[in-house]
Amino acid sequence: MQRRLLLAGFPYLVTAARGQQTLPIVGVGPYRYEVHHDWAQLPSHIKFGNTHGVVVTQDRRVVICHTVHKSSESPDAVCVFDDKGNFIKSWGADMRGGAHGLTLRKEGSTEFLYHCDNVKGFVRKSTLDGEVVWVMHAPIASGLYAKAGEYKPSNLAIAPNGHLYFADGYGKFYIHHYDERLRWLRSFGGSRELMDKNKDQETAAGTTIWPHAIAIDTRSPAPLLMVGERGANSRVQYFDLDGKPLHSLKDGVRWPSTFDFHDGLMLMPDLKAVVTLFDRANQPIVQLGDGRQPDGKSYEALRTQERGAFTPGKFVAPHAASFDADGNIYVVEWVEVGRVTKLRRIL
Repeated sequence: MQRRLLLAGFPYLVTAARGQQTLPIVGVGPYRYEVHHDWAQLPSHIKFGNTHGVVVTQDRRVVICHTVHKSSESPDAVCVFDDKGNFIKSWGADMRGGAHGLTLRKEGSTEFLYHCDNVKGFVRKSTLDGEVVWVMHAPIASGLYAKAGEYKPSNLAIAPNGHLYFADGYGKFYIHHYDERLRWLRSFGGSRELMDKNKDQETAAGTTIWPHAIAIDTRSPAPLLMVGERGANSRVQYFDLDGKPLHSLKDGVRWPSTFDFHDGLMLMPDLKAVVTLFDRANQPIVQLGDGRQPDGKSYEALRTQERGAFTPGKFVAPHAASFDADGNIYVVEWVEVGRVTKLRRIL
């Protein structure tokens, strides 16, 4: 067996015995993973579009949302797989083109999915089988929207007390706070006008540019809201649950997409071609599958190519990622042909 180690956090190739599959390995030390690209096995009538969201249920099902490829016979935007990558079912044709943020939450003994459609401008709660519980459109009560089409939610977060935080990541950049009964409480952040004036200028604390990623960090004594920003801000900004800005994280951050947590670790897929793990103190531990080029480019001119153009062991545009109960990681990417990668933890 031959091994070729490149750099810490970069892939090295493992050449197995003749007839066996050769897979890249990424990571270092206790954070090493075997890379299984195109892990999810689709039936012939479904073709992934941009794969935008992924969550893992308590019974180990992997739920993926995607925009649906133009060549797909099925319009379904949500696909469900078992933990071996075998297809189980699909649904969600009404979210074709706009299936974006995907959040899983256990409420009592039941798990629910929360969807953000950034094209049609709504947030929706459903069962794991796609039965709709409620749908919410633009927060007109905020007074920030002249028409519903200005609202383009990217992702949402749910606090332990049931309060919800919707990130208008592609619209006016505000964070909208609702209570557990879906009553609007406040809106904060928002800097679309500031960005339009100078797209290269980082904005002040408390304002948000392209707030794409959002989550509740419960690793500290008091739960905190974290917002991952893109553009000139390129940071993770922390707020208390009433929207007061606290501090920001920039080390190891490019363009954050989503967040997940497992055993004190924070997982951050980053659109700029990498998946990063952080420790409890939010120090970056390892960057996995870094596909950024020497000239600084990452997905540019690559994300629209066929999958044969993608380098094994390197990411193009990670858009969401989730841990499973064993610490394995599922990554979906913003590429036109869709890509689902399982990073199998090496113990």
